[in-house]
Amino acid sequence: MSTSHGYVPGRLERDYTESIGQPPHPALLAIERAAEPDDVPILDRAGGRALAALAAGRRRIVEVGTAFGYSTLWMALAQPAGGTIVTLDPDQSRTDRARGWWREAGIADEQIRVINRPALEAFAAVPAESALSGPFDLVFIDALKHEYHAYLQALRPRLAPGALIVADNVLWSGAVADPASTRTGTPELRAFNTAVLADLGLVATILPIGDGLLLATVRA
Repeated sequence: MSTSHGYVPGRLERDYTESIGQPPHPALLAIERAAEPDDVPILDRAGGRALAALAAGRRRIVEVGTAFGYSTLWMALAQPAGGTIVTLDPDQSRTDRARGWWREAGIADEQIRVINRPALEAFAAVPAESALSGPFDLVFIDALKHEYHAYLQALRPRLAPGALIVADNVLWSGAVADPASTRTGTPELRAFNTAVLADLGLVATILPIGDGLLLATVRA
């Protein structure tokens, strides 16, 4: 039994992990540099490494929220040969820049399909986008926080048994654990976390990586 009750890794531990990990691809570093001055929200690097490890055996991935394609690229670089990613974001100016970085990293255009529509609109489209029919074996959610539950509801029928569900920002800088927090999106994230962790069809937890990564596996 561990004796380190309540231990939470800090900067020293993150720096240690970074020091022994494989260096990020230069295209990932370029996205990091571009995102900061433009104030574009991207996954933190530790979350990117975790997402890559989860994507390594997953051939069909769907992502809600592309932005500059940082998380997309972590997954694409880790995917097995023949793997594909469908990523949704209504901001084509951002996804066009993302495509440039993906190409810089050697990712073929056919590996990543971009859908420039709001995710819920795309999921509800009739006829449905064939690229969104699934079954997917990994879904990554990092878009509008108040829509997280709706994204998962729309995706659930499209997930294969054993599929992984990953969502970023679920600790919301600690706001979800603070009863007094009035930060926008907090009630919806609390409800999302509660619903996923209570779902008997899933095996789920929240990892204290970055701003909180929710990880759930669909029971086979």
